[in-house]
Amino acid sequence: MKKAKRSERVPQIDPDEILPEYDFSRARPNKYAPRYQKGALVVTLDPEVAQVFQTAEDVNQTLRLLARIIRAGRDRRSNKTPG
Repeated sequence: MKKAKRSERVPQIDPDEILPEYDFSRARPNKYAPRYQKGALVVTLDPEVAQVFQTAEDVNQTLRLLARIIRAGRDRRSNKTPG
């Protein structure tokens, strides 16, 4: 299936239906939208955690290591024979 053009996906708004105090003339597209479409997950870090992990790569690297440790622990437990 072919993706619809942006103009077809975004409903057109009748200017008469918008209150005058809403000014969208300087609105910009969401620069993070492509990441969401690729399946990225956005989380908010608590300030004390953000001091340690300052980049997405820092967070991802640490979580990958933690995931390996968790998997290794599960594998060890499942490989143990009842004694």
